[in-house]
Amino acid sequence: MRAVIAEDSVLLRIGLVKVLEMAGFEVAAETGDAEGLLAAVAEHEPDLALVDVRMPPGFTDEGVRAALMIRRQWPGTSVLLLSQYVEERYAADLLAGQVGGIGYLLKQRVADVEEFIDAVRRVAAGGTALDPQVVSQLLLRRGGIDPLERLTPREREVLALMAEGRSNAGIAAQLVVGESAVAKHINNILAKLDLPQADGDHRRVLAVLRFLDGAS
Repeated sequence: MRAVIAEDSVLLRIGLVKVLEMAGFEVAAETGDAEGLLAAVAEHEPDLALVDVRMPPGFTDEGVRAALMIRRQWPGTSVLLLSQYVEERYAADLLAGQVGGIGYLLKQRVADVEEFIDAVRRVAAGGTALDPQVVSQLLLRRGGIDPLERLTPREREVLALMAEGRSNAGIAAQLVVGESAVAKHINNILAKLDLPQADGDHRRVLAVLRFLDGAS
């Protein structure tokens, strides 16, 4: 799989290249600004774009705006945003109306190489990866919105962990329950959210996006 990296910090960019190569990605291009990112995606049409939220020249939301353009013009390219701090509105902008292949992580997660690589692969494969801190803040802001209010407290816990991108085994380990219990909760969530019939992975993504839409 091919990737492009947009990060203005040279040291972090070098580290990201090494990590992606460890994960089996071919890094087709690396750049330090949004203009270079869009040019690289247009040229290489990669499987994944790893994008810093704040880049030159304004260091505000250049990465987010570039990511939104990528999702519109090159829907086959998954996008994983990296941010120094939790910035909820940027996460909501990227996630709104998207169906998988999206992620938003704090840069500090890169230090846990194994977990970061897992998130990168998940996003590149069309899944989601949301930083636990982002999910926590979205949960705090979420009101009673149908059909999410149908979920039990435990089901909301499971859905929040799904939003972080955790597998059934990962959710089971976090909640200290069996995988069969997790599978039952997920089936209940999918039913209560009135999601259309589809393959299991696609319905999981739809459930996560329904949760995120309600939280934003």
